[in-house]
Amino acid sequence: MRRTDFDFELPPDLIAQSPVERGASRLLVLKDGHIEDRSFPDLVDLLHEGDLLVFNDTRVIPARLYAQKQSGGQVEILVERLLDQNRILAQVRSGKSLSKGNSLFLDSGICLEVLGRQDDWIELQFQDPRSVLEILEEVGHVPLPPYIRRPDTPLDRDRYQTVYARAPGAVAAPTAGLHFSEAILERLAQKGVQSTYVTLHVGAGTFQPMRVDNLADHKMHHEWLEIPEGTVAAVQHTRERKQRVVAVGTTTARTLESASQSGVLTPFQGETDLFIYPGYRFRSVDALITNFHLPQSTLLMLVCAFAGQKTVLEAYQHAVHGKYRFFSYGDAMFLELR
Repeated sequence: MRRTDFDFELPPDLIAQSPVERGASRLLVLKDGHIEDRSFPDLVDLLHEGDLLVFNDTRVIPARLYAQKQSGGQVEILVERLLDQNRILAQVRSGKSLSKGNSLFLDSGICLEVLGRQDDWIELQFQDPRSVLEILEEVGHVPLPPYIRRPDTPLDRDRYQTVYARAPGAVAAPTAGLHFSEAILERLAQKGVQSTYVTLHVGAGTFQPMRVDNLADHKMHHEWLEIPEGTVAAVQHTRERKQRVVAVGTTTARTLESASQSGVLTPFQGETDLFIYPGYRFRSVDALITNFHLPQSTLLMLVCAFAGQKTVLEAYQHAVHGKYRFFSYGDAMFLELR
């Protein structure tokens, strides 16, 4: 199977540059090969009493920093992950490569020391008594994806974050969750739809393009996840009652499946590099809520594995013709396992 098997034409004007009000997006429903054009609040009608929504409660940190080298050259830093209270792994955009021992200076005067390189990432240490999270909250910028071609604004601090975000550590939002408002969550609860949570800290690697053509040669980036005992029990109870486990986003689906590789969902905390593409057999997810993803991306491949490659790509063409809004601030899909 080739990367180019997951390509599609997308007019640039369909890439959403700003968010709409929570719950105001469109919803493309793909069920039994049939497509329906709905609105996101219709999700309440599509779910049944006893269904289980599984949310990713990761919280996006202000992970983009701007700094200067000692020579005065400008540097852009995008945090990939927090290593401890003072160290990070990051993508660093610089005119010249950085060496161990180099210093970078934020506008606030805080110094970062280059400790070395780990594959595509630079390890940096903050020379400041405060924690990395404290510093990021003070001087960091919202890490909007590269296809949103504008600076971040105060609005993004709220809208590039789910209303249920709890565990800080992501540098990209679990975007399917951005559609949920408090009012929609309340309507779902009143209907008897159940909810539970996992955590997967989405890394900057999610935006890296696949560099090989043969899918079998691709190595996924690692991301940290946690699935607690309460979530495992909720999923098992839902399955026993023959109700649906609905993953809110590809990150949630990947978390559930990563913890199901033994054949049974079990509590788990640690790293995953699970790559899901057509041919994969899902073990713990019955339905999926997701945004529209980039051509040739691993996220699109996961969705194709879930609902069928031909069916999903036809639905994407329908979305293009219907002028749905794409990517992080775009519209949503609801799919059932084929």
